[in-house]
Order: sequence, then structure tokens, then C-alpha cells
Amino acid sequence: MAAKGYWIGRVDVSNDEGYKPYAVANLAIFKKFGGRYVVRGGRFATVEGQSRARNVVIEFPDYDAAIACYNSPEYQANIKVRQPHSIADLIIIEGYDGPQPS
Repeated sequence: MAAKGYWIGRVDVSNDEGYKPYAVANLAIFKKFGGRYVVRGGRFATVEGQSRARNVVIEFPDYDAAIACYNSPEYQANIKVRQPHSIADLIIIEGYDGPQPS
């Protein structure tokens, strides 16, 4: 089994009403690529470095699916909905599928 893929996003939203259509449209886009929310908002503590107001982690079946979702025409169009209303940092990263501490 391949390691899962993840999007890790940190977002500052300047206009909640303008941002909502982006968030709603993401549900169908992520579903199409097997994505599911692992973190969507919630409490957090910035213990080192800098943060943004919202944090999101989306899990995909594998790294390739995570990349394909980002590059999809649907998501690329949806980015244009988000950008006027927020500033975001987003990375796509392959999960770890090796030995764990016992």
C-alpha cells in the first residue's frame, strides 16, 4: 500500500462571504480525488514560528491523487474564487508509511 498524500493549508480569510463559495465547491472536488478532511479549523496553538488563522489538512489516497486534485481544472478554477478573499500557504506532501516508535 502506498503512503497517503496530504494537503496542508494555512489560510487568512479577509472576506468570509466571498470565501464561502470556494469552500463549498471544494467538497465535490476533493471527493472526486478521494480526499477527506483530517483537520478543518479547530483550536490550535502556535508554539514556534508563524501561523495563519485557519489550518486545514486534507488526506488523499496517495501523493499522486493529491497532486492531481490540485492540478485539476476544477480546483484551478476554484483557486480564482478564493484568491481575492484570502492569503494561503499550501503544501502537498507524501505521508510516512514506515516503522513507528513502539
